[in-house]
Order: sequence, then C-alpha cells, then structure tokens
Amino acid sequence: MRNWLKQLRLQRKLTQEEVAKLCDISRSFYTHIEKGNKTPSVEVAKKISRTLGFRWTLFFEKECSLKELKRVTA
Repeated sequence: MRNWLKQLRLQRKLTQEEVAKLCDISRSFYTHIEKGNKTPSVEVAKKISRTLGFRWTLFFEKECSLKELKRVTA
C-alpha cells in the first residue's frame, strides 16, 4: 500500500474520485495505484504528482514513508 499517497490525498481533502477526475483516469485505476496494486505510466504519475504536489519519480523508487516524502517534497 502506498500510505504516503493516501496521506497526501487526505491532506488536500480530496476523494479518490476527485483525484481521478483531475488526472483524467478512472477511480478504479487510481484506487489500484494508491493501494500499490498497479504502477502508473510516467504520464499518469506526472498528472497525479501535479495534483497532489510531489515528485512523480517517487512511484518508481522504493516505497517511502510520509516522513521521507516530506523531506523529498520540501
């Protein structure tokens, strides 16, 4: 599970449906990404990262904790 992704979404007070619409993807696909069941394409990773405010390359690195994410996005 990508807890850091869920935390960022919740901090911005967005639902999975809202993030999916902003990124022009299905809610189901976003849910799979957030749960860690699927890895987004580079294009989708960039859309999600712009929407939630983090470096898109985090999807392709080892899963990080929220503490590490704060250090990376600061």
